[in-house]
Amino acid sequence: MSHALLVIAHGSRDPRHAATVHALTGRVRALRPGLRVETAFLDFNTPTVGQSLSSLYLSGVREVVALPLLLTRAFHAKSDIPAALAESTSRLPGLSVRVADVLGPSPLLLTALERRLSEAGLTPADRATTAVVLASAGSTDPEAIAVIAETAREWRRTGWCAVRPAFASAALPRTEDAVRALRAEGFERVAVAPYVIAPGRLPDRITAGAEAAGADVVADVLGAAPELARLLLHRFDAAAATTPARLPALSA
Repeated sequence: MSHALLVIAHGSRDPRHAATVHALTGRVRALRPGLRVETAFLDFNTPTVGQSLSSLYLSGVREVVALPLLLTRAFHAKSDIPAALAESTSRLPGLSVRVADVLGPSPLLLTALERRLSEAGLTPADRATTAVVLASAGSTDPEAIAVIAETAREWRRTGWCAVRPAFASAALPRTEDAVRALRAEGFERVAVAPYVIAPGRLPDRITAGAEAAGADVVADVLGAAPELARLLLHRFDAAAATTPARLPALSA
């Protein structure tokens, strides 16, 4: 039997979050009709990781690729997801789980960001006069913050006159401060591109900060962009071709 794909999202009390995740996984199914794609959530929503794996197992699935629906390797990718997977594999004999890489960094994410800015009204001709704030949710993990900063530098090389990282929580600068700083530097137009997958409290904070600081353009979240669906399949294929990773042992 071929591998099943289990997409593991963060979860949120905001119903838009789960709806967006399901729209994205639906697009993945449409791209590869023969692939079984299921969704699980770490918090707030159901099914949980354990519930989804149990359901797959009971239906006869023994090979699963677990894909963290995360843009960076921060706490959830390093701790929460491996622990949840280890708990399930310890009670489901014969279940093999491969863990895919997180989504970022990837050129496909930059293309998705470009798509959202275009939908918000920017054109290729605006690059030379537009500074962009790459606004992420934020993290206390230095590795994750460094990846966001490098993503901003990579994106700047595509022609925008400036790209600066900002964060909705846990790190600085905040979105509104980055917008004001770019405005003070004399940039003609400032756009904010949320580097988040689904709506929720922190994305709303990004939008509110952008509007409070007078950003000219505020793009939508990445959502079910076709580039994200393709990226999920890239990560799935790469993981399916590897040897299953050893998951951390559960504490007694």
